[in-house]
Amino acid sequence: MQDYIKILSNIKKEHYSPFYLLSGKENYFIDSISSILINKIVQKSSKEFDFTKFYGQDTSASEIIESARRFPMLSKYNLIIVKEAQNMRISEYDYLAKYVSQPSKHSIIIFCYKNREFDKRKKLYKNVKIYGEFGNFRNINDYQLINWLRDRANKIGLEISPIATELLVSNIGNNLSRLDSELKKLNIIVSEGEIVNQEHIEKYIGISKDFNIFELQSAIGLGYFSKAFQITKFLSSNSKENPIVLILGSLHTYFQKLILLKTVGNDISRVGINPYFIEEYKRVSERFSAKQISQALEYIMKADLKSKGIGGYNKKDETLLEELILKLFSIKN
Repeated sequence: MQDYIKILSNIKKEHYSPFYLLSGKENYFIDSISSILINKIVQKSSKEFDFTKFYGQDTSASEIIESARRFPMLSKYNLIIVKEAQNMRISEYDYLAKYVSQPSKHSIIIFCYKNREFDKRKKLYKNVKIYGEFGNFRNINDYQLINWLRDRANKIGLEISPIATELLVSNIGNNLSRLDSELKKLNIIVSEGEIVNQEHIEKYIGISKDFNIFELQSAIGLGYFSKAFQITKFLSSNSKENPIVLILGSLHTYFQKLILLKTVGNDISRVGINPYFIEEYKRVSERFSAKQISQALEYIMKADLKSKGIGGYNKKDETLLEELILKLFSIKN
């Protein structure tokens, strides 16, 4: 997040870099910086002349450099974006590194290296650190998601209730691109001044206010077996919209928060619990001992391994979830 904030701050001041090397597993930040740069620098009237798009697997360093050496025709800068740069031949990086050490003052290159971190041993990285701008973007932690979602909603002028926020985060997870897309959709649909609530989420996003991952973890935590089993049945019958990996990930995060709550006490800022739900989390935390929570985490991790076929297991996702719920409700000290 620090790299993202720093780069955006410089862009806002129009302190542009001749070469942006953007890498990492969180593609949202890479796409966001690219879009902001394109919107600020490229004008409709000059797009045909002063904006070039390359794809890593189909291009070479010489083509990119040749484009960058051209003077812009109508704009102040000639903007070049290299998408899917991770598919470019590694042998091409040194040629780009040489260019970065003596870049054109009239061109800006955005090098989008997605889904992995760029190798810091490469000369390209070392030169970009000196002459350009480097950003490495990791997936944000679960405890940061609520704040990120709230901040993002505020930036686009959308007010969202704590329950609606929790529904989105627990059911979509840390897929920032999708979360951002859903917020933009809600911003268009919901009337100005109206607060987004769980009814909006159910109607426009398709997440049931009664049968969702958030309600499942709450039912487990509070000890409502029938409700938990009913929600499990519903989620399993809609596995495309509710993949087991997301359900297990959400449950794992839920129990992690519970054990953290026991450790840090009332300092909820370190746990990542929405203040609106802190009282419920405290109630659940009192129901479970640290030993029981550890046992729950172990059951969830084993279910995750089984869902991936590790250890020779080959059961339906529905059966795995049902077995997990039974185990979670049978935990004893």
